[in-house]
Amino acid sequence: MTSETPQPNESNDDGESVDDQVRIFDTTLRDGEQAPGFSMDRRAKLCMAQALETLGVDILEAGFPQASPDDFAAVDEIARTLHNTTVCALARCQTGDIDTAARALQRARRSRIHLFLSTSPLHREHKLGMSKQQVLDTAVASIEHARKYCADVEFSAEDALRTEPEFLVEVFSAAIAAGATTLNAPDTVGYTTPAEMVELFTYLRRNVRDAHKAVFSSHCHDDLGMAVANSLAAVSAGARQVECTINGIGERAGNASLEEIVMALKVREPHFGLRTGIDTRKLYPTSRLLTQLTGQAVPRNKAIVGENAFAHESGIHQHGMLKHRGTYEIMRPQDVGIAETTLVLGKHSGRHALRQRLETLGHTVDDQAMESIFKRFKALADRKRDIRDEDLEALALGQDPDATGPWHLTQLNTSSHLGSSASATVKLSHEDGREIGEAAIGDGPVDAVLRAIERATGTDMELTGFQVRAISEGGDAQGHAQLTARHAQRDWNGSSVSTDIIEATAHAALAIVNRIERQGERSADTLESQGVSA
Repeated sequence: MTSETPQPNESNDDGESVDDQVRIFDTTLRDGEQAPGFSMDRRAKLCMAQALETLGVDILEAGFPQASPDDFAAVDEIARTLHNTTVCALARCQTGDIDTAARALQRARRSRIHLFLSTSPLHREHKLGMSKQQVLDTAVASIEHARKYCADVEFSAEDALRTEPEFLVEVFSAAIAAGATTLNAPDTVGYTTPAEMVELFTYLRRNVRDAHKAVFSSHCHDDLGMAVANSLAAVSAGARQVECTINGIGERAGNASLEEIVMALKVREPHFGLRTGIDTRKLYPTSRLLTQLTGQAVPRNKAIVGENAFAHESGIHQHGMLKHRGTYEIMRPQDVGIAETTLVLGKHSGRHALRQRLETLGHTVDDQAMESIFKRFKALADRKRDIRDEDLEALALGQDPDATGPWHLTQLNTSSHLGSSASATVKLSHEDGREIGEAAIGDGPVDAVLRAIERATGTDMELTGFQVRAISEGGDAQGHAQLTARHAQRDWNGSSVSTDIIEATAHAALAIVNRIERQGERSADTLESQGVSA
């Protein structure tokens, strides 16, 4: 096992820190993963660990090896796999825990043992049954034992924010003397406020003996919704390590959110004067990976990585965004790995956003026509939660969006067998009175359905994008299918919602076929009006 001792805060002549690097200590796989609903198996942990290293986290807390054989194996495998990130293992201030953590980390390129022991009066009396002196002696002995295995040792004073400041100074001073290189003062129960956090870290850095020899760290929980604010407050008071998790997952209400802390430091760099080593363009992909591995979705309004973080529906906001993105966005979506800003069309949208989307879809309308379309759009938005491109095309063509055509699906049957191809039969009706049935075989039910629809309508489509997501919960959850297909050197989009994903896919494909046919009819009408034979 090898380790690199983290460089402590550099100081000027007045003893103030001049270190501008904030180390990101990610505990998604330990504190985050132990929360109900977020448990991961060894394969998922390794996958997430590799993504976190690519993201650029400085220290990754891989688990609590003493907790179970599987946790030990996960830490061991992650330690063997990562190259640049320091792999950390958690241990209580107990000899057995420390020995187990050391064994799990022995093949790591960079390693850290993270010790923790409660220090608050409440915990000393009701959890540990220890006196102040016993806590102090146990912490020192444990740090000295861990240093036999690893040069990089972190000590956490659990429930530090409810510990007597004078005693915390005493414990941390002894911890540095025993060889601890990082001192963590966690807000274990999410109780404190930013002002109190600044006061405590300022006090600690001024009064702990040899404070310049250690990195001070913050670990905040979100019980009162202040975890990120408290973490940033600690940083402003000299903490140079922040312990956090992707999507803010963790015990109870969660931990401080990694992506929020990182982007706050980046966007407000002139204010903080600090930096991290995180590749922010990988924040959104890493967040999505965690949701896939745990099955736990991110709230739509989640800062930085939620679906609404870079989406605008209000007409006032959309108007401002179309004039200058800086009116309502303080960072670019590309900075966090999201492709682009979304102007969501709904009942709050205005004429400017509607006109832009229509023009994107190939519809240029004059002011008089726009007034008529806008009125019908508002009426439709009051009835429908999501306004889709095919709805807008129907409005532009003066059609009823709830009865778009000309093709309609009247029958759909699919069958598939494990390890072999699937088949699909469709029956379609056309507004000119035709009824056509077709069957096809494909690599899977989706492929078979698309082939059958192509045959029935005579429209060739090359599928270039396919996405399915749940938009409700439970066994009868609705699935939203989104397709992108290429036809005549142009990309076409279609979407639909159904409790049956195959049915949703079929309707989405048919939406593309209908748009292609309507576009062809519109082009023919334009040529005819210009006296040109089609």
